[in-house]
Amino acid sequence: MKQQKLPSLLDALIPIVILVSLLGGAVYLYGDNSSSGPNQIALLFATFTAALVGLKNGYTWKTLEEAMIKGITISLGAILILLMVGALIGTWLLSGTVPTLIYYGLQVINPSWFYAASCLICGIVAMSIGSSWTTAATIGVALLGVATGLGLDQVVTAGAVISGAYFGDKLSPLSETTNLAPAVAGADLFEHIHHMLWTTVPSFVIALIIFIFMGFNADASSDVGRIDEIVGILKGNFNINLMMLVPLLVLLVLAFKKMPAFPAISIGAVVGAVWAILFQGDLIQSQLDGSQGELVGYIKLVWATFYQGFSITTGDTKMDDLLSGGGMASMLTTTWLIMTALMFGAIMEKTGLLEIFVRSILKIAKSTGSLIASTIATCVGTNIVAADQYIAIVVPGRMFKDEYKKRGLRSVNLSRTLEDGGTITSPLIPWNTCGAYMQSVLLINPFDYAIYAFFNLINPLLAVVYAYLGVKILRIKPQSSE
Repeated sequence: MKQQKLPSLLDALIPIVILVSLLGGAVYLYGDNSSSGPNQIALLFATFTAALVGLKNGYTWKTLEEAMIKGITISLGAILILLMVGALIGTWLLSGTVPTLIYYGLQVINPSWFYAASCLICGIVAMSIGSSWTTAATIGVALLGVATGLGLDQVVTAGAVISGAYFGDKLSPLSETTNLAPAVAGADLFEHIHHMLWTTVPSFVIALIIFIFMGFNADASSDVGRIDEIVGILKGNFNINLMMLVPLLVLLVLAFKKMPAFPAISIGAVVGAVWAILFQGDLIQSQLDGSQGELVGYIKLVWATFYQGFSITTGDTKMDDLLSGGGMASMLTTTWLIMTALMFGAIMEKTGLLEIFVRSILKIAKSTGSLIASTIATCVGTNIVAADQYIAIVVPGRMFKDEYKKRGLRSVNLSRTLEDGGTITSPLIPWNTCGAYMQSVLLINPFDYAIYAFFNLINPLLAVVYAYLGVKILRIKPQSSE
């Protein structure tokens, strides 16, 4: 067997340069459609390039193939959730749950406070249930509909939704990433959450202030007639009342009771389908294919909503776009993107190409400030290269853990830094699993909403400032145990 060689810095740079060049070309040539195929091809070419480097360094194709398969396996749980979220959006549109949220949102939310309110609402919900994904797919989708009705910017609204969802997710003890980071770093969960407050809460407050300022200066539609028109379309096509919010309530209760995401979302989708049959009879009748009888027509329509989503024609093109969507099929492109991204990340990790960057970084990270800044940069870089927030927590966590201890830094410093750099930057990258997911449910490219996801941008920067100033950096005696 050929002996495996350690990669050089040039080896590590080659697939990165190929990836960045191809992704840049995909965005230039295809714009917002780059995630519908061009990005996947770019990731595949970069994967093959990394594999060639691995073969040169003595790795067998079998070893590399097993690494890619293992990398894809890591994402299967997320893919199952992703597919079921598609079904949930479809059934919740048909059941009137999302239209009802939009209807009441138009009644109670003042345009001047809308962006800040969206951020705060998503933060509270995500903290309660521990899931940024579920929050964005339910509350976030409805808030985008409200923004349309109020004549406000959907891209800014998406930034507010992302900011709130990731703030709540980051501080929730129910969140997977909030449990993963201290587990990797060797810290206590609740001590980790307490330590995160110092960077997370100020960042969120600053983001809220910016959203308040933007709301008061937003060019909101004062056309009451248009809002009345939207309300009329909603009431004319759906049975709108508080009972339509029961599917949402069921999902929130299940999540709060710590039921795993996949079964909880599945139950939410099924409840949505049952609610559609019970309360949206007129809507279903208007779309029914009665050629095989009414009962069969009902079954076919509701069944189809799970896999191909819901579509409606109201006579208003914008409302048709707003009230149509969902279905498992709508998530297949995102699934393809996630799989190709994780294949690339797996090859880069297996062949040591990611580690070579960390070793190079540690040579220049002499101070505590530069070490923490380097950790954050590594987490962001791993999110870009390996395209998954879990990898962006686990890989840098493993690589930097001993160095933090050697320098007399408590493990909560590392666990907080992993979240400051890894968790919250993941939705800002279109080919990352989180960025791809958010685009699939919010229908807005991460490159567009990223500049308005103020919390996600401010938090890593504030963490670096704290590190260099020595603010809330907890220490132990070098080489002592915690």
